[in-house]
Amino acid sequence: MKEKLQKLTENKKILLIIFAIASIMFAIPSIIYMINNGTVLNFDEYFKFCLNDSNRLGQTTIYIIILTILTITYFLIIKNREKIFKNNKQMYIYIAIISLIFVVVSPIISSDVFYYLGIGRLDSKYGQNPYYVTIKDFVDENNIDLSTDTTLAEGYRNYWSDTTVVYGPIWTMICKIVSGITFGNIDIALLVLKLLNVGVHILNCYLIYKISGKKIFTLIYGLNPYMFIEGIAHVHNDIYVLTFVLASIYFLLKRKNLILSILFLALATAIKYFTILLLPLIIIYYFRDKKPLERFKRCILYGILFILMVGVTYLIYVQDIQVLSGIMTQQEKFAKNFYIILMEYFDIPDLISNVNGTFFSCFVIIYLFTNITLLYKKNINFGEESRKYEYFLIAFLFLLITNFQTWYIMWLFPLMMWQKKENIQLIIQISIVSQFANSVFLINGDGWRNGTPFTFFMVLGIYLWSLYNNRKLKIKSKY
Repeated sequence: MKEKLQKLTENKKILLIIFAIASIMFAIPSIIYMINNGTVLNFDEYFKFCLNDSNRLGQTTIYIIILTILTITYFLIIKNREKIFKNNKQMYIYIAIISLIFVVVSPIISSDVFYYLGIGRLDSKYGQNPYYVTIKDFVDENNIDLSTDTTLAEGYRNYWSDTTVVYGPIWTMICKIVSGITFGNIDIALLVLKLLNVGVHILNCYLIYKISGKKIFTLIYGLNPYMFIEGIAHVHNDIYVLTFVLASIYFLLKRKNLILSILFLALATAIKYFTILLLPLIIIYYFRDKKPLERFKRCILYGILFILMVGVTYLIYVQDIQVLSGIMTQQEKFAKNFYIILMEYFDIPDLISNVNGTFFSCFVIIYLFTNITLLYKKNINFGEESRKYEYFLIAFLFLLITNFQTWYIMWLFPLMMWQKKENIQLIIQISIVSQFANSVFLINGDGWRNGTPFTFFMVLGIYLWSLYNNRKLKIKSKY
């Protein structure tokens, strides 16, 4: 049986066909939903794979089976990449085809995209500043007729409708443009935004290859089922953050252009602020031939330039310091991590804030010490240093954020190329296991208490995968 399977998978077309068929199977429930309903208006069926109330356990089983097929085939394609893709053009075309299949997949485990488009419509059509005015307040106070504006209608129904914008202005402007050119039609707006994400996904694949020069990293990112689900089906903005971070690294390493490198990092930070963590590495690495004092001066100078670049993006929306209030909203919520367990099982006042505060203090101390050490280091290797900063991103992701979400795992991909083999495998494992762990939401629906079983299955899945036999991907780091 093993020999037959091996012979079967030696045919490159078989692997690509299986992966494509599994992708189509993943899309079929969403296609059926659109055929039956004709629109995503009043779409409240997220957290259901087959988008109906019947037999949720059966639906979840189907979801897990298809995801398993995608995962196994994904690894087989990576393993046989040289035989399968004779050139980069074939690779990009295939990634694009699969991406387009996932365009028709409904956002089954996250409805945030409707909030994104809603705040874009609030801005583009009604001229409201979404950093100070919420969708809910505006609609309720002005008796807006939502029957003629389905984009705002879906935003109004969303969980976040009573919250001002929680992301930076670059993403808000993207949503404003998409919502503006689609004239309030939620179906067209969703399609346009998904197609835009497909283009961004392909661009990320291209940047990864240009930086690494290796097909394997492009495929690890580009064909990862996790990326198709979170980046295209669920249309999360983290995929744009990746683009700007990758562009920043590209202009630093390949073009030796610090200004453009800082500019793209500023654009990334103007969507999600965590990317500022990479700023010291970029500046110090560029001036690695300078003495410590000179490096420090350049850090101050280009740090100010970075702040000004980020600040410029806020000029369209800023009225006062409240423009930043939405950022803190995220940290006031709790989702899929160990903080949920503390909240659910330990009735100790201030426990979460104390734990989070302790982690934050340790993080800041270690981060500052690492950067100070880097100032005085004689021989600076970007690959070696990026491994340290990857650990900071991991710590920030899993220890500091109380409102952890699976799409945040995308943050680990831009520095993946310089990690050790076992860490690259860990990034892949975390991303894919997160999608299997999401099955608890398909069974039970939305609710913060599902964060506890989600966390349990995440930890268990990663642990069991780590114990898997020694047949692992043959991955070599960039440096």
